[in-house]
Amino acid sequence: MAKPQGNHVQLLIGTRKGAFTLTSDPVRSTWKLEGPLYLGHIVYHYMVDPRDASSQIMAMKAGHLGPTVFFSKDGGKTWKESSKPPQFPKAVADDGGKPDPDKNIAEMEAAKGGETGKEGGAEGKKDGSAVSVVFWLSPGHESQPNVWYAGSAPPGMFITTDGGDTWTPVEGFNKYCQDTDGLHGEGETPGGQLTHSILIDPRDPNHMYVSISVGGTFESYDAGATWKPLNKGVEAEWLPDPEAEHGHDPHFVVMHPADPDRLYQQNHCGIYRMDRKDGKWIRVGNNMPKEIGDIGFPIVTHPHDVNRAWVFPMDGTTVWPRTSPGGRPAVYETTDAGETWHRHDLGLPTEHGYFTVKRQAMCADAQLPMGLYFGTTGGEIWGSLDEGKSFDCIVRHLPEIYSITATLV
Repeated sequence: MAKPQGNHVQLLIGTRKGAFTLTSDPVRSTWKLEGPLYLGHIVYHYMVDPRDASSQIMAMKAGHLGPTVFFSKDGGKTWKESSKPPQFPKAVADDGGKPDPDKNIAEMEAAKGGETGKEGGAEGKKDGSAVSVVFWLSPGHESQPNVWYAGSAPPGMFITTDGGDTWTPVEGFNKYCQDTDGLHGEGETPGGQLTHSILIDPRDPNHMYVSISVGGTFESYDAGATWKPLNKGVEAEWLPDPEAEHGHDPHFVVMHPADPDRLYQQNHCGIYRMDRKDGKWIRVGNNMPKEIGDIGFPIVTHPHDVNRAWVFPMDGTTVWPRTSPGGRPAVYETTDAGETWHRHDLGLPTEHGYFTVKRQAMCADAQLPMGLYFGTTGGEIWGSLDEGKSFDCIVRHLPEIYSITATLV
């Protein structure tokens, strides 16, 4: 399988009303917009397989199909809906056994050819809930071609071994959510308690992280069979116990590609950094300007420099307007792992710019210099070719942007 490569940057864009692609010339000076695909359907996450350039996948909520997944094996030319999309089982047997870390992929092989599940996740788990949103997609380990993980609301995780056609629950994670107070899906957050930021350690396919909105961040060393919370140091003013293991609200967590032991987090309560050996989050957002604060949704790291990262702050004051602070949007960059932050707003509106950026709607390419891109709630795509110092609007008037992923074609 060929990895994505070429000299044209392509942005895969998921929106409130379908999917689009935006492809550059070799020097990224002009861009061609194509689409929409599935106009009218919500595309929460649109990804290309980093292990196979011809494989693409979308997490979607279609009006007549409900929450589902679509996948392509020919670079996006043709698409097919999953024959068995992510869904909780009708009932979960309690056999008293311990989770088996080898079961996930084995069960996927057995599930192929099973019932279609065309109701898009209507089957409930044992407490009667059903998948309402397939929200997040992450590729499996480099050594596991065609393996993807999906995150849902209410909290759940699912796995496919055939590139997206058939999905089965990751039972260890789903049982952990069912058995843990506060992870049942009752959290009061827009869109529900979303499972997101599924991260696979490139050194070990059994080492995983996953986060839940109004739930927290969790870690597994046995391919998802068992889980432990990883929330030490994270603030949550609504929790009566400041040391609580559950109930935190991560918005986005990223593992640095140059050092898998360096994690960054944009949380409801600030920006954090963790060096895994320390096992504790440090609120580096306290170093942001006080008038701006450190509340937002996306966080992007530099492909090679572990100390560089970018965030897009939003107004997180008492009424949570969820707009750019003061109507003056800006990207903030750190070059020293959060010890200091630098404002970049050249080219962005200097007043009355009240958009913001959702958690999956900001990304970087791997070019030199690195390109930085974000999509707004107002349907604009902005890009920077000088690593975030200045921005140009590439395209306007799209539907609300939910996700952007960069690849090469």
